[in-house]
Amino acid sequence: MLERMRTTGRFAPSPTGVLHLGNLRTALASWLSARATGGRWLVRMEDVDGPRCRRDLGEVQLGDLATLGLASDEPVVWQSDRGAAYRGALEALHAEGRLYPCACSRKDLLGLASAPHLEDGLRPYPGRCRDQAWEGFDRALRLRLPEGAVAWTDRLLGAQVDDPAGLTGDPLLFRRDGCFAYHLAVVVDDGAQAITEVVRGADLRAITATQIRLQEALGLPRPAYAHLGLVTTPDGNRLGKRAGALGLDALANRGVAVQEILGWLGWTLGCLDRPEPCAAGALISRFAWDRVPPGEVRVPQAWT
Repeated sequence: MLERMRTTGRFAPSPTGVLHLGNLRTALASWLSARATGGRWLVRMEDVDGPRCRRDLGEVQLGDLATLGLASDEPVVWQSDRGAAYRGALEALHAEGRLYPCACSRKDLLGLASAPHLEDGLRPYPGRCRDQAWEGFDRALRLRLPEGAVAWTDRLLGAQVDDPAGLTGDPLLFRRDGCFAYHLAVVVDDGAQAITEVVRGADLRAITATQIRLQEALGLPRPAYAHLGLVTTPDGNRLGKRAGALGLDALANRGVAVQEILGWLGWTLGCLDRPEPCAAGALISRFAWDRVPPGEVRVPQAWT
């Protein structure tokens, strides 16, 4: 029997609020997938957006993961410490003629007629600044995407084909305020940490093809992807940090034990026949991607 390839997975939250059940389900699925293959599981704090992120909130998130029994196998990486790596990637892309400066404001982008962008509410960038002359690395910078669709396979959703130009357009890699953009940071860090599997919410599926194009431009390997159905409120609304979605402390105040939360999460991932209290380690041998339901999951009414 052939040994399964060992997975190197990661969980990469933004430290902007409390981890809610959707975040925790993603973390657990990624951890279980890595543990089931005898692989590694890493935690990375996506705090590259300095104005919105707080290190103290990141520490709270790490504490919540520890409460569930999920600990990184290597020291936690904070993107705010990785500026030199991101700058090096920009320089490499510029040397190949893949970058151009963008003078568009957020107001300009909101005024463009096109479909909404799922990630940030903006519309796909149509390339209006593609002919701008190079002005240096202190401007907003975009990646010049090649034409054509990208085919990839999702562990939950199966075969996927997307045209990045239609979904995101040329992605922003460096912002006008001096912050490195999400697309650049996540792709560079996944490559640096040798990540072989990315597990995240289905709301981020639409940006996968764009990130694959950036991986190709930087000569980085493509990880496998698994996009989980979102966790919603009992009435079907999306959970979110800004909406006061329940975290571990709030659930504890309602009398919900950690073992109950793990049992429910394990049940939603196909590890258990019914929700029953358990520890994270008890779920490892029962985890397989072909058992994970691909659709949305609703929080129990009693927990809200």
